[in-house]
Amino acid sequence: MIRKFKEVHGRYIEKIIGQDRLAYTMSDTADLYDLVEYARRGGYQGSVIIFYDFENGNVYKPFEQKRDVIYSRPAYVDGYYYFLQADYEFKKVTLYKYFPKSVLEAVTEFGTDEVSLYNLSIVGEKVHVISQGDQNGFRCYYPERISFPMEGPETVVFITDDRVYIEAWVEEGWDDENDCATDDYKFYNKVIIKDFEGNTISEELGSIYQAADKTYWIS
Repeated sequence: MIRKFKEVHGRYIEKIIGQDRLAYTMSDTADLYDLVEYARRGGYQGSVIIFYDFENGNVYKPFEQKRDVIYSRPAYVDGYYYFLQADYEFKKVTLYKYFPKSVLEAVTEFGTDEVSLYNLSIVGEKVHVISQGDQNGFRCYYPERISFPMEGPETVVFITDDRVYIEAWVEEGWDDENDCATDDYKFYNKVIIKDFEGNTISEELGSIYQAADKTYWIS
């Protein structure tokens, strides 16, 4: 049986990790740094974030489309949905707490000169607003300030109990001269745990996945 949402936009919807009620879609890019690039070309038409409810087929749009406004991918934490809204005209980034038809609350706000828009995103286990992957390394802006360098292909997955959980991919056995895999080729992930000063506490083979019941698994 194929069911249809009450509004059909013809867009691919994506899962929001840690729950199974809502999915979401973006009308355009989800990289907040693109606002900087668009500004150099005369501005940006603006995007919207749309939520799809599998319980009742409803479709929710917290905000209407507005020029020079863009949204991050949402995160589900403690029963609510969180997302970032970047407004290039007013030079601000706002963290919103959301639940359809009941909650739309501005949690905190940053000036665009206070944060790096490059890979600016929300990670759990509690809500943390971070950027990573540029020359500034890893930075956390909310609820506490944390920063330290990152090495190579590392991605912060979540922060909890004064620990930063990082996933890094490792590639072995690649023939750079011929640009191909050798018979000894291996690709895998490892989990690195660091303190807020950037000191490595532990490192092990594995990849982190968050299930719908909010538990984290290492595979």
